[in-house]
Amino acid sequence: MIFNTLKPQIETIVSNTNKTVNERLLNICELLEENVSYYNWVGFYFRNGEKEELILGPYVGAPTDHTVIPFGKGICGQVAVSNKNFVVPDVTAQDNYIACSISVKAEIVIPIFVKGANIGQIDIDSNTPDPFTKQDEDFLEFVCEQVASIL
Repeated sequence: MIFNTLKPQIETIVSNTNKTVNERLLNICELLEENVSYYNWVGFYFRNGEKEELILGPYVGAPTDHTVIPFGKGICGQVAVSNKNFVVPDVTAQDNYIACSISVKAEIVIPIFVKGANIGQIDIDSNTPDPFTKQDEDFLEFVCEQVASIL
């Protein structure tokens, strides 16, 4: 499974203190997008201070207009409120979905917790219908735990 080979690479990226946090986050996005065939857009969103909104952080993939997302809006905004993973096998079946691209078919969003607080999330869009499995969820939880250690 590709995820087992990516875990040590994630750890290496996270532990590289010669790079800024944002550089390391971008390197994680690049690694995932390049190595998981159905990860077509990979990015981070973070809570904007005390405001109930998310701000786009480092990402790879098509440019997006969604640089600020209010809590509760779209999949990312719902995860900011629920504090739970959200796997969307078919984005067209979601009423509260913010379309980034007509080519996106599925999305997975995993929250990042620091000291018990949901401070952000990793967001992955796929152009493949229903590609995400429990292995994706487990792996991305690992990624978020690693990311949390440098925030």
